[in-house]
Amino acid sequence: MEQVTRIGQSISGVISGKPDAVRTALTVLLAGGHLLIEDVPGVGKTMLAKSLARSLGCTVRRIQFTPDLLPSDVVGVSVFNSDTRDFEFKPGAVFAHIVIGDEINRASPKTQSALLESMEEGQVTVDGTTYLLPQPFMVIATQNPAEMEGTYPLPEAQRDRFMARITMGYPDADSEMAMLTDHGSNDPLANISPVADATDVQAMIDAVRGVHVSPAVQRYVVDLVHATRRDPRVRLGASPRASLHLVRAARAQAALAQRDYVLPDDVQRLAEPVLAHRLITSTDAQVSRIDSAQIISSLLQTVPVPAG
Repeated sequence: MEQVTRIGQSISGVISGKPDAVRTALTVLLAGGHLLIEDVPGVGKTMLAKSLARSLGCTVRRIQFTPDLLPSDVVGVSVFNSDTRDFEFKPGAVFAHIVIGDEINRASPKTQSALLESMEEGQVTVDGTTYLLPQPFMVIATQNPAEMEGTYPLPEAQRDRFMARITMGYPDADSEMAMLTDHGSNDPLANISPVADATDVQAMIDAVRGVHVSPAVQRYVVDLVHATRRDPRVRLGASPRASLHLVRAARAQAALAQRDYVLPDDVQRLAEPVLAHRLITSTDAQVSRIDSAQIISSLLQTVPVPAG
């Protein structure tokens, strides 16, 4: 995992004072998942996505989601070629190892949904023909809070395909001072060089899949997910896909800690970023200003943790 350390150092050189966000981004990368970064404008969402992408020697495409963006702009379109007298496929922006979806919730739900098949199955289907995407494949999307002007809420099926959601938050005073010094006169991304290529990343993802998860830890994951479905504060609980994502992310977390087995601590650390964005709270919880992160935190206090 020496390459992972170098990737983390490369990102941290641009994103200062946010070690948890950087670590979660690396966890999702190693788990072969997709990352959603949500926060107010100007706190470094796109900078985190771009610094991760530039640290990898993979193909990278950026999609700026706007209200007039069409699904064909994302997945591609079949165009008639007058020379061959046949239709030929023009790949869309999703055909890359790393796809940065900037401000994904500023596009219509129809356009957002164009990513569903690619994020789940690593392929797109256009006019009845299926095209495989390059592997590894990762979507790093940024979005502004749903209450901000000009945004559309992400469909539930779209949110469920993101392995984890993180928030950046405002930097502390020292980190913001450092940013003014380091970023005020030059582009910090210009100093980033790739430290791993697509083959390296795929090898790391394959290695993480071999991390052991005991039946007791698997049961703990299932108990946590089932608790979200029974909680009266939740109208829609976490899906079975959430259980799979939590186990995969916990494997990656263990690998980052240089362990070949998963601990309940790994599950607890990742429960909020992996589960919270999938929950839809009840009307009573919304009136009481109880959000999904608070619900996950309370469930971690009540669901029994496996011993040993």
